Amino acid sequence: MLKIGVNTFLLTSPFTSEQVDIFGQFKAWGCDAVEIALEDASHIDADIIKRALDEYGIACSSICAAMGPGRDLRGTPAEQEAAVEYITQAMELMAQIGCPVMAGPMYSTVGRAEQTPEDEYRRQWDTVVAHLRRLAVRADNLGVKLAMEPLNRYETDFINTADQAVALVDEIGHRAVGILLDTYHMNIEEKDSAAAIRKTGNRLLHVHACGCDRGAPGGDHINWDSIRDALKEVHYRGSLVIESFTPAVKVVAKAASIWRDFEPSREDIAIKGVAFLRNHFMTGF
Repeated sequence: MLKIGVNTFLLTSPFTSEQVDIFGQFKAWGCDAVEIALEDASHIDADIIKRALDEYGIACSSICAAMGPGRDLRGTPAEQEAAVEYITQAMELMAQIGCPVMAGPMYSTVGRAEQTPEDEYRRQWDTVVAHLRRLAVRADNLGVKLAMEPLNRYETDFINTADQAVALVDEIGHRAVGILLDTYHMNIEEKDSAAAIRKTGNRLLHVHACGCDRGAPGGDHINWDSIRDALKEVHYRGSLVIESFTPAVKVVAKAASIWRDFEPSREDIAIKGVAFLRNHFMTGF
């Protein structure tokens, strides 16, 4: 059975050690796992998080990379340094709490989307690859992995498709680096989301399962049967995490252009979404 989870961004930003009661709420909604959106490693006390995870009987399936302004592996030297430091601190935290995967667009600041000349894009590409090769060695030593996420064209110009993510991961060439695919972004950028999943194959480390409008999965036009079948075909064994947002969490809402509610409440997103995923993906894994 795949672990089913929800990202903490649904309820709060930033998530801190003082908010571990959220884990109990997620458990009550039917989650096996929680994805912690880590905006800064200083927000988290590993011992407190580990005790709370054990207390509520829930796993931390993933750390969601928060690549805000100032963190950019293809940016200025200072931005590159800040991104490396942030990712390194997150990986060290993961090792302490037993979290296997850090997932997200670790290659760049979210929202940096511009027309980039081919030679400049290649220079940025080489810079990102060099950083991620070094980070991969550290990840491997800690026993954790990094999953690169393609984002839609409005959020990045760097990696938009599974093909680009495969090319990046293959050039990095390290077992500690793989791919995260998000059904919301795939719905915008891929011709065929199931085919994109098959292209990633065993590189696929993590999946964000959201409706086509960022709402609950299942009540939308995404072909969930084909998603399920493709995940089975590549023998996916990671987690399915709902990464949805609401206008109530204002910092995230602005960053992700969330101007309206997708469901009647945040609880509806989690309860309906988790129930759908559990029912739809309950067999064959």
